[in-house]
Amino acid sequence: MENLISIAVNSVFVGNILLAYFLGMCSFLAISKNMTTAFGLGIAVIFVLTLTTPVNWAVYHFLLAPGALAWAGLPSMNLSFLKLVLFIATIAALVQVVEMIIDRYSPALYAALGVFLPLITVNCAILGASLFMVERNYTFSESVVYGIGSGVGWALAIISMAAIQSKLRYADVPEGLQGFAINMITTGLMAIGFMLFAGISL
Repeated sequence: MENLISIAVNSVFVGNILLAYFLGMCSFLAISKNMTTAFGLGIAVIFVLTLTTPVNWAVYHFLLAPGALAWAGLPSMNLSFLKLVLFIATIAALVQVVEMIIDRYSPALYAALGVFLPLITVNCAILGASLFMVERNYTFSESVVYGIGSGVGWALAIISMAAIQSKLRYADVPEGLQGFAINMITTGLMAIGFMLFAGISL
């Protein structure tokens, strides 16, 4: 249990997939201008990461890893070179499910997210979580916790950025730093703030 709590805290704060590894920056910078859409996209990312990380764990460990096909009488088969392709296919399928659910139950949010909703498919944060899960050799339960934590961390970052940007509209930002520049400075300061949690020991 202590290990799972450690993974959860690390994935949300210290090892935040956006602020520590800068994955998913494109949609982060584009959508964080509006609190409603930032919150909606954050929830969608949590949902997708919660599903795709354990599903890709199962795909890797039962189909792709060295010796994974022993149950099919092929113990020497190693299909790990296909993980990138199959992970992306799994993510694309699950994102389509999320897209249909949002379109059905929240047309306003669907319209607000626009092209960025299907872009979750190619959001490198989603793929990055699955690849990190394999690289760190997580168990199934650890991959579930890591998927949820990574999603919560990404959502927390984009919602925080949207809140900060709403205040920056009324700030006296120097002309040379307005727009993209101040957003990148803010992102860097947020990353430093999240890194402060590195001192927590569980």
